Amino acid sequence: MVNCCGLVSEKNQPVPLKSISVELQVRDHVASVSSCLQYVNEEERPLEAVFVFPLPADAAVCHFSARIGEQEIVAEVQDKQSARDQYDDAVSSGQQAFLLEESEESSDVFKLSVGCLSPGQKASITIVYIIELSVQADDALRFCLPAVLNPRYTPAVSAAGVPEVSSASVIPYTLSLSVEVRSSDRISKLESSCPLDPLEFLDAQHTHAKVNLSSGHRFDKDVELFLYYENSHHPSAVVEAGASVAESGSLMGDPALMISLYPEFPADVMSSLASQGEFIFVVDRSGSMGCKMHHGNDAQMRIESARDTLLLLLKSLPMGCYFNIYGFGSRFESFFPQSVVYSEDTMEEALKRVKSMRADMGGTEILQPLKHIYSQPCYPDHPRQLFIFTDGEVWNTKEVLDLVKSHVYSHRCFSFGIGEGASTALITGMAREGSGHAQFITGTDRMQPKVMQSLRFALQPAVDNISVDWSVPEGVTVDMLSPSINTLFQGQRALIYAQIKGQSSGQTEGSVTLKYRLKDQPVTNQLQFTLKPAEDTGLTIHRLAARSVIRSLELQERAGGADMENIRRRIVELSVQAGVSSAHTAFIGVNKDSKQTVKGPLLQRRVPVARMMGAFGGPGMNKCGMAPRMMRRSPMQCDIQSNRMRMECDSVSFKRMAPRMMRRSPMPEAEPQKDPLLQLISLQKAAGCWELNASLAAVFGKTEDQVTNQKAVQVDGSVWATVLALIWLYAFKSDQQVEWQFVAMKSASWIRSQKPNGLSQCVCDGNALLGCQVTEDMLGI
Repeated sequence: MVNCCGLVSEKNQPVPLKSISVELQVRDHVASVSSCLQYVNEEERPLEAVFVFPLPADAAVCHFSARIGEQEIVAEVQDKQSARDQYDDAVSSGQQAFLLEESEESSDVFKLSVGCLSPGQKASITIVYIIELSVQADDALRFCLPAVLNPRYTPAVSAAGVPEVSSASVIPYTLSLSVEVRSSDRISKLESSCPLDPLEFLDAQHTHAKVNLSSGHRFDKDVELFLYYENSHHPSAVVEAGASVAESGSLMGDPALMISLYPEFPADVMSSLASQGEFIFVVDRSGSMGCKMHHGNDAQMRIESARDTLLLLLKSLPMGCYFNIYGFGSRFESFFPQSVVYSEDTMEEALKRVKSMRADMGGTEILQPLKHIYSQPCYPDHPRQLFIFTDGEVWNTKEVLDLVKSHVYSHRCFSFGIGEGASTALITGMAREGSGHAQFITGTDRMQPKVMQSLRFALQPAVDNISVDWSVPEGVTVDMLSPSINTLFQGQRALIYAQIKGQSSGQTEGSVTLKYRLKDQPVTNQLQFTLKPAEDTGLTIHRLAARSVIRSLELQERAGGADMENIRRRIVELSVQAGVSSAHTAFIGVNKDSKQTVKGPLLQRRVPVARMMGAFGGPGMNKCGMAPRMMRRSPMQCDIQSNRMRMECDSVSFKRMAPRMMRRSPMPEAEPQKDPLLQLISLQKAAGCWELNASLAAVFGKTEDQVTNQKAVQVDGSVWATVLALIWLYAFKSDQQVEWQFVAMKSASWIRSQKPNGLSQCVCDGNALLGCQVTEDMLGI
């Protein structure tokens, strides 16, 4: 039996939310998302509903409306406290009221208060938001419609609560999704993690297409869409006309410009990798990491996948660098008091501790380990690279991001979101503020290739010393709205927003020049753009630009200072002017024209966000699994308490059990069958070579005598073993090369340093032994 922690009847029956309909409109690199939620009050009395739901971290909510019968209410953005007061007053007087506000702790959690619904009455809530589509490693643009938001862990010392949201897998919601794409570039293909109807092109140039989600989708996992353009990395510039009703000279009244920039990385730069650095790996060891990576029978536990990934990382590091590993939960610990030099001894010591890592450290508190890491002095000529692995269940996202940003000039941060509940605000935010790269591991994705790709980013030269110069006609000026760009990596896109002020009587074009340094070489890119505003696109660029400015102001506010009140006032003014949400504003709508007064006692319900394939409860919990909480304003207000929950998994399903702070002994784990690739890599020495022994021979399916007898007399045993390992990798694991590329590079470098005699014959003998045809050139030796 599933206990719904949401809007339920007295008999604990499912809630009034009946369906979700989503329309996605993509314009080049930007998407507009319209979500319609259908409710009905099946109670015999009026009720007030609260629905807490996830949105992408960088989304700008720009429309909120509600329809009750024939009456439609379109909400407006107001100061948050003013909106709350209006909502409370309306509900107290029996009016239908609707409130949408951003969580104070995390920007990807929104709370929707539906207000009074009479018995049998239906309500339709529409929310529209806009977002920049992220660029993936294979040049795809990614859109994700979250179905699950795992409970945030709140430590005992904090009274703050982030509402709990989870998947709708056991709730009878239906989901429909339609997608329309318009682009200046040809559309190559569109793929999804969920079944889609065939893609339909609406023009001969393949720049306009539409597709629908196949019927019957249960919305039990994130809906991911991957859009491919033929030239997705080409720079582009879009100028958007201002709103005719807005004041000239204001952000919304003037034309807005969005520039997308893609630095070019020559092949020789891409092939050069740094041999220095400090690499710190921070691994979530909370209870939720004991869950499976996905629902398949062959799924690893998240912590198991993290252990395998750490093995690959440790074997791939360059000799002479520095490294350390942290594990965190309700507490944290590090393998070494401070980062140590990478050597055979330190690598072996770290590997022994990695093997014993378990998901046994309680809750998820990432702030304290980060503070400890940043308190450690950096090593000269060894740039700090931070790799953070978490399933994203933290409560104080904004505080974490402020800390990362405050140390942006001393390190880079690469973040990895594990599982469908990973917070986009946390994962993308840490990478953004730390000038790194974010990756999400969802569904049947394997962690190792994505992590090794980020390691390549960390070892490759990055673009720095970035400057932007504008050239526009006399009478026209350009004000930058985006924060300055610190670092760009190969395959990353930078979006720059700007406001175009003034007018030119003649010239209608301008240009922007991007200058930067790549591997100590200056590079210049120039883009031309028209000053003639593009067609009306619903002020998408304006609102995203406003969102960028608001986020920067919010960061200034949280940093503290003497001008706090003025910053808050500017945030509210810009949020109201642009019609986008912020930490200090909310959408409020009240049906003042309703002819019927809502009568009777008001029931308090929470809209269901049931646990995925499980139930939970515990001491102090009510029937919905929620702890009692003081109401904010009146007994008609309901809020959602963030419980300190610990995830525990068995081989069949996810179950939410006791609070995280109740420590338990980890369940015994069955010894998994060793992956031959991981077995081979585990045998490699820190310098890059292998020793000739029975364990290595077993990977090849041979005995130690069979391998030894084929070795030429003049060839050293370690050279022979290392050549065989390389041949085996290229011959039998070429499809996983992204995972072992650094292992192979170290091996090839070690072989070259030995200057062995008879290397060509050694490769021929190795091919004969393993039944392969791999060349010396392919091996890089």
